[in-house]
Amino acid sequence: MTPNIHYEKREIVGERLELRKGPFYWLGPDLTLRDCTVIISAARRSLSLVSGQFINCTIQAQGQLKTMPWASIKLKGCRFKGRFTGNDFGFREDVDDRWRAGGIEDCDFSEAELHGCAFYNCDMSTIRLPRWPCFTFLDPLKHAAELRQHAWPGRVGRVTIEVVCESTKDTAAVTWHAPTVAEKMDTTVEELRTALERVPSVIM
Repeated sequence: MTPNIHYEKREIVGERLELRKGPFYWLGPDLTLRDCTVIISAARRSLSLVSGQFINCTIQAQGQLKTMPWASIKLKGCRFKGRFTGNDFGFREDVDDRWRAGGIEDCDFSEAELHGCAFYNCDMSTIRLPRWPCFTFLDPLKHAAELRQHAWPGRVGRVTIEVVCESTKDTAAVTWHAPTVAEKMDTTVEELRTALERVPSVIM
């Protein structure tokens, strides 16, 4: 039987937490991690972020952390390292009430690889984004018409750009990993970069 490990209703300061493969981890409710290092080896299906806040923490994904919704957690001054695919950061008003409790500010993703990751309801000027080969569309819904008018290589325009353009109104930014996009969308990293360089709403 898979053991359950609960971190809830307490504040943890300056510790190293290793979320390993095997157990199921519950983070929250009412959990505060301050100045901690969180190493995540566990898969998404073994993690439940219930509610709480991470302040000045380092969050390291070992392997690839997929489809993790951080919307229930307030992230402030945190540093992210490793590979994150399909993760959502910031609170959301279009899902359930639990996802309205979180938020993100003053966080650093410069040492992370992000692919298909979205930022919601936040001030992106406080976020340090990863640079090329990652790239970020700012305020995608506002720029949707402009993005659709550009010439894109391979299937980027029909697939990736359509996903970006169909973002919700509370989406502040979406970040992708160029080699992953190029491989899946029948193009090259060089062709993709050439197209992106013509778009002012993109950070590389």
